[in-house]
Amino acid sequence: MQGQMMNRPLLISGLLEHAEQVYPGSEIVSRQVEGGIHRYTYADAGKRCRKLANALARLGVEPGDRVGTLAWNTNRHYELYFAVSGVQAVVHTVNPRLFPEQIVYIINHAEDRYLFVDLTFVALLESFADQLTSLRGIIVMTDRANMPNSSIDGLLCYEELLEAESDQYDWPSFSEESAAALCYTSGTTGNPKGVLYSHRSTILHAQAICQPQALNISSDSIVLPVVPMFHVCAWGSPYAVTLTGAKLVFPGPNMDGESLHQLIDAEQVNMALGVPTIWMGLLAYMKEIGKTLESVESVVVGGAAASQTMIQQFEETHGIFLVHAWGMTETSPLGTISSCSQEMKEMPLAQRYKLQQKQGRPIYGVSIKIVDDDGVELARDGKAFGRLLITGPWIAASYFREDHPENFIEGWFDTGDVATIDSKGYMQIVDRRKDVIKSGGEWISSIELENAALGHPSVTESCVIGVAHPKWDERPILLIVKKSGETLAEAEMIEFLTGKVAKWWLPDAVVFVEELPHTATGKLLKMTLREQYQSYLIDR
Repeated sequence: MQGQMMNRPLLISGLLEHAEQVYPGSEIVSRQVEGGIHRYTYADAGKRCRKLANALARLGVEPGDRVGTLAWNTNRHYELYFAVSGVQAVVHTVNPRLFPEQIVYIINHAEDRYLFVDLTFVALLESFADQLTSLRGIIVMTDRANMPNSSIDGLLCYEELLEAESDQYDWPSFSEESAAALCYTSGTTGNPKGVLYSHRSTILHAQAICQPQALNISSDSIVLPVVPMFHVCAWGSPYAVTLTGAKLVFPGPNMDGESLHQLIDAEQVNMALGVPTIWMGLLAYMKEIGKTLESVESVVVGGAAASQTMIQQFEETHGIFLVHAWGMTETSPLGTISSCSQEMKEMPLAQRYKLQQKQGRPIYGVSIKIVDDDGVELARDGKAFGRLLITGPWIAASYFREDHPENFIEGWFDTGDVATIDSKGYMQIVDRRKDVIKSGGEWISSIELENAALGHPSVTESCVIGVAHPKWDERPILLIVKKSGETLAEAEMIEFLTGKVAKWWLPDAVVFVEELPHTATGKLLKMTLREQYQSYLIDR
């Protein structure tokens, strides 16, 4: 027997309609690429999204067509999120930080019909526009006064497209399983792989991350997504914020500490989302000017592990709870989260900080487990290390136009991470499987060593890699970027680490470097470093 309830599809256009009707006066604030601050309401945004939907129809965009974006976090990019998926096409957010050849590959692989580009990226696009085989047109996301002189013929103007259209448009109804957005992985090995989200998965993910046990987004929230909209749809925040009618603040292209502080202070932001490197810059700037972040209540950190030093700085200097989250492009991305619980509130700070360093517990909708190399599930005792697998309604079941059966195992996605899970469900990433260091048959966590090193006041960034060793197969070496003007010696660093990690985990060498290489999403590019330093201990 089946239930007798209405079967209305979960569609992204429904989020926008809800916000227009229930929260019409809530604001969307955006720092513009051209300069200045743009401000409008959900009611205004809805009208412009319908204008854009009419413009897409006039351009000949059909259901299933991919529409690419090379753009920052702004109101125009927000409009594309809703208008493109609303007409049953697919918004394909392209990461401009990828290598040009990777950008060419993913635009061609996705067969984007149109590409919407911010002024910042026109020059980048000029260098390879002739290699983009599927495009019918390129639209610059600006007004006529700021249209660039370009070597690309036939560029269209975003604002002129909208001005020519009516703000009346009836969003179509269609299957919630229809594709809504396409994001590609950062491609540290091989070509980037596409992850194709559906309307259903996007709505369920948005609802889930609003839960109090997750990001706790409500109509009282003022949310600043610093995580780029070209990186896993800004962790789903534009959808979640629209669902709740919260105030949405976009940073545009300016993500330095000073610019972020100005926006946070002016708009009284109480929640911000971003990767650790962004928050390191903001914390450094706040220390420099001797001020605190008065309005912010929580900062969400993902993309890389947050160190205890960062957790302490936010808590003890600014009174901000750091929410540690974990996910991937393949998981939409939120899988687990270490949100503030009653248990945490009652803990001594030192104990709480250790728990906050874990990537947290799964939110309702997803399940996780760790398995050994034979696929046997391991104990949830906080000690056993295993391959982290995840399943749920917003977890990828396959890659776009590619077959990688090794990643998808009997309804579970193999994340490529090595993790522990404790008896209370808290998961902690020990390492990427390709980055874990195997020394004398035992595992060493590069992440734990890196976080310990970041606790030194002279260190701004650290990276641990395993390199060849004649006796132990692999041993760790620690690469350090020092803060400007600081002095630090190898022996001093080893002494600082002693007692913080197991003695046999201590690095065999400390190497001081000017900078470390990163992927397009800000993660350490360890593959390059392993190649560079592979024989370092042997040649030393």
